[in-house]
Amino acid sequence: MTVACLESLTFGLGHLVRAADRLGERLLLLTRDPAYYAYELDRLPAGALDVVVTDTFDVERTAGLLRRVPGLRGLISSTDTWTLAGAALTERLGLPGLDPAVLRLTRDKAAVRNRLHDAGLTRARAVENAEPDREARGPLLKEAGLPLVLKDTAGTGSQNVWLVRDEGELDAALAEASGRDLKGRLFAEPYFSGPVYSAETLTWDGRTRLLGVSSRLMSPEPHFREEITAFPVAFPGPQRTSLERWLDRVLAAIGYTDRFAHVEFVLTADGPEVVEVNPRIGGALVGEGMCRALGVNVYEAMVEAALGRRPRLMDAALPGGPAVAFVLGYPAAPGVFTGVAGLDRLTDMPGTPAWYPVKQAGDLIEHLDDSRGYAGIVYAEAETAELATHRAVAAAGALRVRTDPAGREAPGG
Repeated sequence: MTVACLESLTFGLGHLVRAADRLGERLLLLTRDPAYYAYELDRLPAGALDVVVTDTFDVERTAGLLRRVPGLRGLISSTDTWTLAGAALTERLGLPGLDPAVLRLTRDKAAVRNRLHDAGLTRARAVENAEPDREARGPLLKEAGLPLVLKDTAGTGSQNVWLVRDEGELDAALAEASGRDLKGRLFAEPYFSGPVYSAETLTWDGRTRLLGVSSRLMSPEPHFREEITAFPVAFPGPQRTSLERWLDRVLAAIGYTDRFAHVEFVLTADGPEVVEVNPRIGGALVGEGMCRALGVNVYEAMVEAALGRRPRLMDAALPGGPAVAFVLGYPAAPGVFTGVAGLDRLTDMPGTPAWYPVKQAGDLIEHLDDSRGYAGIVYAEAETAELATHRAVAAAGALRVRTDPAGREAPGG
């Protein structure tokens, strides 16, 4: 009995292997590059899972490979990049899965906003006449207003996102966007002011359970670089109940009937506003933090959903555990990553802080304005998310991510 995993998030593969084992399934990882999962694979026992190296963007080839896997019962696709490939594969192979049309919708941020607007769940529609010519600027300003956000309909990791606060910034953003290789289309929406959060939810048969909310502390304007996350945010009971009901309506409006979702939203003075809906568990160390803070291996629900079963997590009492927080470690300057100074100091700090590496020595770090630029993550625990944040920030302050700017043109040299 096998469950295939079409690539994976950087962290969480170990939890996924243990979840599959507990459910009597063998995990098969399909990947273009096993080195991407070096941290997780190095910590698993030899033979804990099967790894097949293949071009995971090639749907035809991957489908042919999976047809030859004996006892294949499910497919997991937990990344934005491979969402559509995963949807195509589950459909071709007749495996349990969410409606591919719904997954295609979630990968189109403009279409999601318009669907939510039609359902009365957001104040604004997407504006898609975001072109760099002067004629398009007037209608764009009239429809979206200022401040506004320009972004890629299929963007990930805060890439290709521009905050526009005046007409000069609009001209600059449109010019810059015209030279970018977008994954989708450029569109505009109003800028919703307020703190950013991510709801970590599990939905089955059209009902949504809010497992908790992660804080999303970002860099100062005008960039949207993710920096600090904590889980679970302690909302007062009535507000949490209200959020859960709102999330149920949001996911129902886009036809999201099953599986994990990671819903980013801004809590404005007038209530929550969706930023985007991701059809997966949260990235970075969100999954790890959920397992520890909730006291259960939430990845069992991922495997059960891939098998077409109602996840037990939908109804389970959660024993709970420590609150968690993590800080993304960015270098001060672009260049070739050479290492991290100060790791020895973590052993003397509260919250059992730990460094989770993402980059390897020799990797080139070019982009510091979005999440492509962090080299690793500092993780810490405490009794509350607030205290865990203080500990994680203190631990991160003791570290220095080093790069060699002189080697920018020769990665690995």
